[in-house]
Amino acid sequence: MGYTIDIDTGGTFTDGFFGLDHRFESVKVQTTPHDLTVCFLECIKAGAGRFGVPVEDLLYETDIIRFANTIGTNTIIQRDGSKIGLLVNAGSEGLALNDADQGKTPLILPDMVLGLEEKTSASGEVIQEPDEKQAMAGAQKLIDQGARCLVVALANSEINPQNERRIRQTIKKEYSSDYLGSVPVFLSSDISGRSGLLERINASVLNAYIHAKLVRLLYKAGEDLRRHLYKKNLFIVHNNGAVARVAKTQAINTYNSGPVAGLLGARLTGRLYGAEDLISADMGGTSFDVGYVHQGRASYTLRPEIEGFAVNIPMLSIRAIGAGGGSIAYVRDGNLQVGPQSAGALPGPVSFDLGGTEPTVTDADLILGILDPDYFLGGSLKLNRSKARTMMEEKLAKPLGITVEEAALTVKQKIDQAMGLEIKRLKSEIWPKGLPPLVVYGGAGPAHCCQIAQIAGLKKIILTPFSAVFSAFSSSSMDVGHLYSRRLDLSLEKNQDLNHLAQAVASMKKEAERDMRGEGFPWDQVGTVLELLFRASGNGQEIRLEAGQDFYEDPERINAFIQRANEALAASGQTTAKGMRLTQAVLLAQSPVPHPQMPEYPLSRLKIEQALKGRRRVFWGAKGGAGETPIYDRALLGHGHRLIGPAICESEQTTLLISPGWAMGIDQYNNALLEEVSS
Repeated sequence: MGYTIDIDTGGTFTDGFFGLDHRFESVKVQTTPHDLTVCFLECIKAGAGRFGVPVEDLLYETDIIRFANTIGTNTIIQRDGSKIGLLVNAGSEGLALNDADQGKTPLILPDMVLGLEEKTSASGEVIQEPDEKQAMAGAQKLIDQGARCLVVALANSEINPQNERRIRQTIKKEYSSDYLGSVPVFLSSDISGRSGLLERINASVLNAYIHAKLVRLLYKAGEDLRRHLYKKNLFIVHNNGAVARVAKTQAINTYNSGPVAGLLGARLTGRLYGAEDLISADMGGTSFDVGYVHQGRASYTLRPEIEGFAVNIPMLSIRAIGAGGGSIAYVRDGNLQVGPQSAGALPGPVSFDLGGTEPTVTDADLILGILDPDYFLGGSLKLNRSKARTMMEEKLAKPLGITVEEAALTVKQKIDQAMGLEIKRLKSEIWPKGLPPLVVYGGAGPAHCCQIAQIAGLKKIILTPFSAVFSAFSSSSMDVGHLYSRRLDLSLEKNQDLNHLAQAVASMKKEAERDMRGEGFPWDQVGTVLELLFRASGNGQEIRLEAGQDFYEDPERINAFIQRANEALAASGQTTAKGMRLTQAVLLAQSPVPHPQMPEYPLSRLKIEQALKGRRRVFWGAKGGAGETPIYDRALLGHGHRLIGPAICESEQTTLLISPGWAMGIDQYNNALLEEVSS
């Protein structure tokens, strides 16, 4: 087995996780917002340096590269995507303008939306074909007004996409892909096969909006890899839980891909302890992302929101708030506020000394003594404590009439409160009386985890040794795969003939076989999972349930599935007195690829005192004051070691703060397990 490389580009740092047999190396480099391929390659260079080999040697011997990035998210937030022209049904033009944040520039301007006369019935019958001349005239008008791509989104096209395809064919006659003036045309029926016209318009517009920037990034990254002797495909992390090569990736599939990888890694971590329920919390430089695992299944939503826009593309579900190490603190109306604005990578926090002038959470942690200015990222980035204090005093302490340390502590308390309450809300929804463990990660997460858990009412925290690069670490467990779906409208009753379902599954498997062969995997190496979406008749709430392979061929297995479906509906508060209906079939096809194998470790032979680096003055607040706090080297802490807070553990990529009243032990997986030992 050769090297495996997993890279996650975040808003502040780009993380890399590299594996070779049982050796693992992780790196962090600063994200380069002007060109994400720069930090992508810098990350690989840093990984090669850890193994002591040239980049070309590393890449030549690499089996797989998996890449997650935030370009889709950032493009939507910053409103710097492609200018779009949208063709919809006449009378539906207003649906394109439902921007949840009216303070931002809309993704699509009113004069870039045109209505066409066409009609398809709810059953899929074409009642009126689009007029070719009207369609072409509309497309031409939008292009003349600056559209760099076109989106066609018609009612009921998820049932019958025929009219959408006619319009694309008409446009492509004039704007052939063989010519420089070619204009991409995206169809809503290609993006989503689910009901809901508004959600389908949103999904197709969002996909088109981020498409061009993502194409430029991924193809340039692929070309850079080829120039450095990488001879295989670059695989992209998808928000459905699998990875696929660039050519089989739709832009919208990459939204939230890093946080999704982290959620799956949290589930994998929980399985080490038999935990079928847990909460995942990722505190990076820009955002705080929360997910959960319930009864072994990662949080999932059939109708998610993407930056405030409702879409109908099922994906793993992550809640995000603007809280991270780079969150900016400021005074408004005499009150201290933190976030959601972030200093990002450039200029970053004041202490990065790269031009930042607004105090951040990282600056507060530095002033409090939690961070070592000479050992941030293992010493690769020296923090300017003096400049951080000056800005904290000028912009926070003086306006509030408090000391710099008190201002810094208030910043930390504010951000911890926001994150802790977000987790507490989630816990109350899923486990009103339960106490699931909290898996914490992200570069800033370990420094805040004890207070977050305490505010949320949780008693146990799990931190892996790769928590600072956890999304990259987690994507190393992901397989190559594709997701397929078919819309259904079938009554589900005992002893029913499900021939239509069988045909839908056969069609998806045929498509999957073609795609997986294109990825380089023979069909006999591909595994499939069938899931069905259903609802009680007359009720719009869908339930998702895994079904056995070819269960529809056996009456007894059909009845067994119906029983499970009834139980799932009853648990959700729905009644099946009028029967239930299948609404969609989903097939996930996956083939395993090389994954790093994590070893178990024997009890450490080192005495815990040998891991003690020294002591540092940490400001704990009015009650705790400032005290000399022991500092431990995380690399020297091993299986069997145990610490009682207050204490700090430093690694090359993150700092773990063990608050008073908490204890930490290192287990056989080299994970840090924290438990509250007093109220």
